Amino acid sequence: MGIGKSKIDPCPISLPLGKSYSVDASQRHHESGSKKSEISLCDVAEHSSTTEMPTGERERADEMEEVPEEDSEEEVFLKFVILHAEDDITEALRVQDLLQNDFGIRPGIIFAEMPCGRQHLQNLDDAVNGSAWTILLLTENFLRDTWCKFQFYSSLMNSVNRQHKYNSVIPMRPLNNPLPRERTPFALRTINALEEESRGFPTQVEKIFQESVYKTQETIWKETRNMVQKHFVA
Repeated sequence: MGIGKSKIDPCPISLPLGKSYSVDASQRHHESGSKKSEISLCDVAEHSSTTEMPTGERERADEMEEVPEEDSEEEVFLKFVILHAEDDITEALRVQDLLQNDFGIRPGIIFAEMPCGRQHLQNLDDAVNGSAWTILLLTENFLRDTWCKFQFYSSLMNSVNRQHKYNSVIPMRPLNNPLPRERTPFALRTINALEEESRGFPTQVEKIFQESVYKTQETIWKETRNMVQKHFVA
């Protein structure tokens, strides 16, 4: 799924860590504002089908109704998210597959896989704060996209303002259509970029994506998410 372009205010990410919290759509609230004497045809039909049902089947039906619905799958703190230009989805998927299958760095996601129908800023916050590392896919297309420029500036600000996110932004020049160093924004030139074509690429990957760093960020993410959930409940 693609993420469309939109005009947005250039402000750093300041939303809480972790992903957004969805409301359980299975909860239904039936309000009975009508008088007791009024009985709908649906009520009559339901009552009739219940009384005519054999005792054994009725008991099994009652048991099925009493079984609570399973909670949605627990959200997972990702190892990485790849921020990319809209025209680089194929290349982003290739890099995702490379990191996950060749280097065992999983789970990871590309930005195009974020849920559609939500605000871009919310998706960006969920992607950056819901993963340990933010990979910026530096291609010729990256700087042509205004939204990509906002993404990398916001990611850098986020890594500076939050101590546990320090050094979490990783520029990467992929094999296909890489952005030349001389055209790379100065803010990104100060960070050692992953160079896929270099001999030291495997060593770079091993040094950057350390399990201890991931576990530390995951713990902070869970604690912050729990605090937010308790706040909403209160």
